[in-house]
Amino acid sequence: MLTNNIGHHFMVRQAMIPRNLKPFPYICGNRMLSGYKSKSNIKDSYKILELEEGCSLDDIRNSYRSLAKKYHPDSGSATADSEAFMKVEEAYRVVLSDVATKKKSNENNEEEEDQFKSKAPQHRHYLSFEGVGFGTPSQREKQYMQFRVDRATEQVLEYRKQRLESQYAATDLMKAKDVRQSKKVKITQAVERLVEDLIQESMAKGDFDNLSGKGKPLQKFSDCPHIDPMTHNLNRILIDNGYQPEWILMQKEIRETIERLRKNIVASRSKLGGPMTPYRQKQWNHICEQFIEDIRKLNKRIDNFNLVVPILSRQMVHFSADKEIVRAQKTYEALMENRDASNSDTKENEEENVKSFGWKSSLFKWLNLTLK
Repeated sequence: MLTNNIGHHFMVRQAMIPRNLKPFPYICGNRMLSGYKSKSNIKDSYKILELEEGCSLDDIRNSYRSLAKKYHPDSGSATADSEAFMKVEEAYRVVLSDVATKKKSNENNEEEEDQFKSKAPQHRHYLSFEGVGFGTPSQREKQYMQFRVDRATEQVLEYRKQRLESQYAATDLMKAKDVRQSKKVKITQAVERLVEDLIQESMAKGDFDNLSGKGKPLQKFSDCPHIDPMTHNLNRILIDNGYQPEWILMQKEIRETIERLRKNIVASRSKLGGPMTPYRQKQWNHICEQFIEDIRKLNKRIDNFNLVVPILSRQMVHFSADKEIVRAQKTYEALMENRDASNSDTKENEEENVKSFGWKSSLFKWLNLTLK
């Protein structure tokens, strides 16, 4: 029961002291605890409550409650001490007073700031009209309207200027395109007239009299509706008479050149034979250097071919000299293996022939002896 009464007494004091901040008279024995006046300062009060400055009100209450239960003389605990309890109670009042004073000073500062803000001069009317003009509001409004008119006029003029520039640019592009097209037409017509004049001149000289189809209509070589008959017939005539496009001749030349180079390097390796002595290795290095130079020239020829070939899929890639040399080495090794295999087969055949010939000679000797 004593413990419950003490707890109830603490809760009543906890609810009353923070509100009015007046000393609460508490009788301990025959002594008024409220009459105790400590000379400790605020920092000592925080130390007595085992708190730090700036703590919350809940922390202060919890600390006071735990210390009161610990030092209250009526608690019956081993640590009960009336003097310590009075110090705790005094420190509790001092700390609560300090917290309330700080809170009140903060509120006063905020009120002063609010009063200062409300009394500060307002310049809101200078923020209107986009900051244009000076004088009274009516004068500034007129100046702002004139400013808007001038700005709109400038925007309209700028838009018209950009539109005219775009039109002139489009007109210039059309003119340049028309000029290029007219030049192209004139060149085409000039070429056609030149070709026609050359054909007529050749016909007058009799250059076409030896043709097998003279005086006969041209046959359609293709029934495909997607091919121009005239273009197809002209191409067919050129092909039949040995004329081929430049890129086809270049492609044929490149293929023949790489085949010739491959055969030459294999033949050179076969001439050197094996095993590779220092002298033979020096000769082989010289042959490889010459082969690399030939491959470089061939790759340059391939670049020229790729510039004139009309079909992208017909373009060719460069040849690698190192890969070609390795390929020649493998080809030479394969030839050597085939040669060794053929030599072994030849020896076996000769041995069989010798054996069969010896059997036949012994048979003839026996027959001669028998006849005698």
